[in-house]
Amino acid sequence: MAAPTPNTITVTLSQLAKTIDHSLLHPTLTDADIQTGLTICSTYRVATACIKPYHVALASTTLANTGVGVCAVIGFPHGNSTTASKVFEAREAAAGGAREIDMVINVGKALSGEWAYVADEIRAVHEAVRAEGAALKVIFENDFLADEHVVRLCEICTELEVAFVKTSTGYGFVKQPGGMYNYKGATPSHLKLMRKHAGKDIQIKAAGGVRTLDDLLFVMSVGVTRIGATATVAILEEARRRGITDEPTTVTFKPMAEDQDGGY
Repeated sequence: MAAPTPNTITVTLSQLAKTIDHSLLHPTLTDADIQTGLTICSTYRVATACIKPYHVALASTTLANTGVGVCAVIGFPHGNSTTASKVFEAREAAAGGAREIDMVINVGKALSGEWAYVADEIRAVHEAVRAEGAALKVIFENDFLADEHVVRLCEICTELEVAFVKTSTGYGFVKQPGGMYNYKGATPSHLKLMRKHAGKDIQIKAAGGVRTLDDLLFVMSVGVTRIGATATVAILEEARRRGITDEPTTVTFKPMAEDQDGGY
């Protein structure tokens, strides 16, 4: 019997870098840690530095003229702020230099089926962000949701014409039967579900669990155009070791496991 055809994709090194939002979101990060992370962003020419709102000014100044954008998170990580608070936070971040805004939905309202509330909140933040010339990514936190919720959120975001739908915050821990907390983050089934039900002009961001070059190549193969990652250096250095250059390079990859543990 013939061996199965390996999974392959053709990419460039710069394309891989511009798929990454380098995550600088852990609550313990000091200003010095942030500066180190911003240096990584500029050195590797990633898409954006994904930061907490109070670091927008620092990141905007540090990354000026590097080609790396600033992405700020809003209502992060639990999405429980009022709509007015999210709007204010998003507007301030965008006005301060964040060109992309990643907002967490109100998960409890989604689980309650209060879709008018969910849609109105996304719409209000989207309008505030667009008024400042920025783009909105909407974080679902899929670990807390059933497939039907993910589908409805994709439909709402398509209707509102947001820029991206995003799987997770990377901090949405779910209590397991043994009492421990863990999460899966971006899973193959959810990524395929989101790509199927989000409009063709809506991009997909995978966050949580994309930690290796193989993970990145796999999610790109199913239609993801952006990831959130802290493993940026490891991913891009592995790409170099495997012969990926700025010329189109065809490489094989190992698919992500459906049940792998999450973790930025």
